[in-house]
Amino acid sequence: MSDTVAVPSQAAPRAAVVAAALELFAEQGFDQTSVEQIAQAAGVSRSTFFRQFGGKDDVVFADHEVQLDRLREFLAKPHDDPWAAVCEASVLVYTHFVADPELARRRYAVVRGVPALRDREIVTVFRYERLFDEYLRASLPGLDPLDAVGFAALVTAIHNHVLRKLLRGTKKVPVSVLRTALDDARRRFGVLPEGTETGEDEVVVAVFPRAMPTAEVARRLREHLDT
Repeated sequence: MSDTVAVPSQAAPRAAVVAAALELFAEQGFDQTSVEQIAQAAGVSRSTFFRQFGGKDDVVFADHEVQLDRLREFLAKPHDDPWAAVCEASVLVYTHFVADPELARRRYAVVRGVPALRDREIVTVFRYERLFDEYLRASLPGLDPLDAVGFAALVTAIHNHVLRKLLRGTKKVPVSVLRTALDDARRRFGVLPEGTETGEDEVVVAVFPRAMPTAEVARRLREHLDT
């Protein structure tokens, strides 16, 4: 998403500006589309456009900025299982884009055709990965940094793989596909709960996958001993 206001800015939310911009980019090209044309198509003034967005490229990535803010709020809340929280954050982002796949595909086509936008996309992906990495380190004191960055990178890569299946095709790719892939990632990483049942006042024998990070072993033991 002329200096003359045609419609009050409240009547043209950011989403409408983004949709208008992406449609123009798809029709006539990113470089060939001016801010004035976007503002006119969205029914806002040029000055309103610049208050909402820093430039044309910011319109393309506006949804990501909103999603990153949304994930920061989500991860700031208490979560019993930090590993599951990271996966759920990935699902939240995917759910947003799968809600309007045609708009997401239009954005993808625009980004693929402009080298500068592709470069920014790489940076944006890293911001998600870094957010997950920092959250895991803060939530699991003593966690090996390699485990944190490894899991963050794995979740981000799986998310992008499933999202690209949606963007490059014409069919729906349901959220369940991503959830299944993320569960498999947690299983491979050794952090998917197995649902072991134990009786009260009995000796508990805990078996953990060799691949499970030490910090996660300690967290699960504390969790069971405190119940």
